[in-house]
This record gives sequence, structure tokens and C-alpha cells, in this order.
Amino acid sequence: MEVPAVLCYNIGMEYRKQAHAVYYAQYHIIISTKYRKKILRAGVGEYLKKIVKQISNYHPEIEILKVNTDLDHIHILLSIPPKYSVSYVVNMIKANTSQKMRKKFLFLDKIYWGIKGIWSIGYFVSTVGVDEEVIMKYIEMQGKE
Repeated sequence: MEVPAVLCYNIGMEYRKQAHAVYYAQYHIIISTKYRKKILRAGVGEYLKKIVKQISNYHPEIEILKVNTDLDHIHILLSIPPKYSVSYVVNMIKANTSQKMRKKFLFLDKIYWGIKGIWSIGYFVSTVGVDEEVIMKYIEMQGKE
């Protein structure tokens, strides 16, 4: 499958391919700690960034582009293939990071005593995509050279 030339004008875009799809699907995800507890201080936040970046080792189709933390939430910019839903990937990130964080930082068991996980139930997601103007131009140019 060939990528339309007009869509390639957007500088810095990298299209990814699967067997039957070409895609550019990037998402900005924010996940907050349960009860907005400020647990992501210095070493904890750095460890969290490290384990989030390792997700690509186990799921090479999920590309982690940027990660940063504040005291009570994490920002992740990632590319997800169309075969995965955003909620599936977010839940996978929450489960894996929560488990590893609780093993490494035992104080989390005291903060979240009797509660599974360290993440709040919800999350924020926003798409980062092809410029709307570029898509409009591409659609208008169909059938023309």
C-alpha cells in the first residue's frame, strides 16, 4: 500500500505499516495516580519513565515517543497500531507499571493499603494526527493529477 504523496507534506511524519494497513496514529495520554497522591517524586518518576519506555520491548508495534511525569500524573506520547484500542493499551500500561512500581517501592503498599494498583480509574487521551487542511486537500485532489 502506497502512502499518498499529498499526505507526506507534513514534515516529520513517519507512517507505520502492518500487513493490511498504513497508519499514523499517535496519542497523548495522561494517567493520574489514585487519589492524586504525589508519589512520583525524583527516583520514583524516573523509574516509571524507564519502565514505560520498555513497553516497546514486549510490544514492538507500540512505539513510545515521549514520556514525562509530574508528581501525580504521567504524560505519554505514543503510536498505537489500529489493531489495538486505546483503552487496551492504557490498561496494559497501568497494570504493568503498577505491578513493577509496587514491587520496587514498598512504601506504595502503605499509601495504597488494601487497594490494587496505583492509578486512577480514568485517563485523558487526545489524538495527534495529520493536519486537517492536508486531509481536505487530499480529498479534493482525488481523481486529479
